[in-house]
Amino acid sequence: MRRRIAAGNWKMNGMVADLAIVGEISAAAKAASCEVVLCLPATLIRAANNLVALPLGGQDCAAQEKGAFTGDISAPMLRDAGAGFVILGHSERRALHGESDAIVAAKVQAAWAAGLCAILCIGETEAQYRAGETLDVLAAQIAGSLPEGANARNTVIAYEPVWAIGTGLTPTVDEIARTHAFIRARLPDAGLSILYGGSVSPANAAQIFALADVDGGLVGGASLKSDSFIPIIHELEASA
Repeated sequence: MRRRIAAGNWKMNGMVADLAIVGEISAAAKAASCEVVLCLPATLIRAANNLVALPLGGQDCAAQEKGAFTGDISAPMLRDAGAGFVILGHSERRALHGESDAIVAAKVQAAWAAGLCAILCIGETEAQYRAGETLDVLAAQIAGSLPEGANARNTVIAYEPVWAIGTGLTPTVDEIARTHAFIRARLPDAGLSILYGGSVSPANAAQIFALADVDGGLVGGASLKSDSFIPIIHELEASA
């Protein structure tokens, strides 16, 4: 049985004062039948880990274990702070930091070596979507970003159409279904979970989570507030 996961990505948001929100989400997650993960800024992971038993994640890690890489955070450092997951290959990292598929693949291997579960993000830009290149882009990203050795324990795939992230726009339900089926057919392990990300909200979560090849969501803005993220968790539970 594939893992059902509601993962929140706080991106570059959150201060110590916001840990109360983590506590509220953690309280709701205790009774949930699905996995709930919060990927926080690195500055909050240790404090959150000391506060709650909720699985936590980072939002990036270096491919290197240690060394002269000023400003980078290694996978062992995230693990040491209390993380069990790390988001890798997010479109914002690929676009704003020039991360290639090869760089992402090296980071995935580093995450595995440190005992982290990699949440590997793939997705097409609006131009690629409009040109009908979505499936070609996803096939190339899977081939280039996902190293050999991926399994249901060490990897989760997150499909995030770049044009839907933070815009309020989403593909049609049929498009999401076709895309997730395409991704699943190209994964080395049938047990790998595939999350949908891109303007997931309490209003659209039920429709998205009802799809056969959607195993949960990677949620951005809606995960920053308990009153929007908790209903999404409940929708994922209801869809099981």
